[in-house]
Amino acid sequence: MAMSEPLRPRVLGKTGAEVSPLGVGTNRWSKGANDDAVFETYRSLLDGGVNFVDTAEVYGFGKSERLIGDCLRRDPRPVLVASKFAPFIARTSAKHLLAALDASLTRLGLETLDLYYVHFPFPFANLDVLADAMAEAVRLGKVRYVGVSNFSAGQMRRMADRLARFDIPLAANEVNYSLLNRKPEYNGVLEACRELDVALVAYFPLAAGRLTSAAVAGNGKTETLGKTLDSIAQSHDASVSQVALNWLLRRDDHVIPIPGATKARHAEDNLNALRWALTDEQFAAIDAASPARK
Repeated sequence: MAMSEPLRPRVLGKTGAEVSPLGVGTNRWSKGANDDAVFETYRSLLDGGVNFVDTAEVYGFGKSERLIGDCLRRDPRPVLVASKFAPFIARTSAKHLLAALDASLTRLGLETLDLYYVHFPFPFANLDVLADAMAEAVRLGKVRYVGVSNFSAGQMRRMADRLARFDIPLAANEVNYSLLNRKPEYNGVLEACRELDVALVAYFPLAAGRLTSAAVAGNGKTETLGKTLDSIAQSHDASVSQVALNWLLRRDDHVIPIPGATKARHAEDNLNALRWALTDEQFAAIDAASPARK
C-alpha cells in the first residue's frame, strides 16, 4: 500500500521544529510491571518513524520520565522529548518551575528538554510569572521550546503575548481532542492555534480506548459513528482506531495526535494509520456521524 500525505512531518508552530505526524503519550508507561515491554514499544515506535515522545512529572510520580530516560540510553536515535510542569497550589513560582525542570531533566538523563509545558492553568497561578520562568529556562539552555496544556484560547493568547516579549514563540497547546471530544473545534482553541500558528497536540485521540471496534459498537450513543468507522476501516483493511487517527490528521495540519501505546503491537497499529488516507467523502461521512459538538 502506498504511503500518503499524513506521513509529512508536522511543525511545532513558529518554532519550525518538525516532528512525526503521530507522537506517543506515555502516561500508562508508568503503570505496567514489565519495563522491558516499554522499551520494545519505544523501539517499535522509532522503527516506524515516530520521534515525538510526551511525558510529565506527574506520570507515575516521575516513573514515566525515568523509563524514557532508560529508553534514550538504550536506543540513542534522536527523538523530541516533551514533559510538563504541574503548577499545583503553593507551587506556582518561577523557583518551583525551575526546580521541577531540573528534577525532570535528571530523571530523563538530559541536559536540555526539547519541549516543556505548563500542564494546566491552575486557577491561582499567575500566567505571566510562569511565562517569565519558562523564558528563563530557555535563556539557561535547559528548554528549547515552550508549550501549554489544557489552556483555553484566551489563556493561550496571554501566554503567547508574554512569551513574545522574550522573542519566544508558543510552540503547542496539548488538549483532549478526538471524535468523541470535539470541544477544541467550538471553544476557540483550534481557531487560536491556527491564528497564532501553534501546534494542537491531541491527547486521548482514541478517547481513552473508546474508539475501537468493540467499544464504539457497544455504545448506543455512538452507534452511527461506530458503523461509519467500521465500514471505512474495512474498506482500507484497517482498524477503527486507525480511521479515528486519520480523521484527526486530516482535520488540520496543526493537529498532532499522541495516542498511547503500551505494547509493540499497539504502536504498530497506530503507525499503520500513516500508510493510507481518508477520501474526501469518507472524511465528510465521519464528520457528519460523530456526536453533536456542543
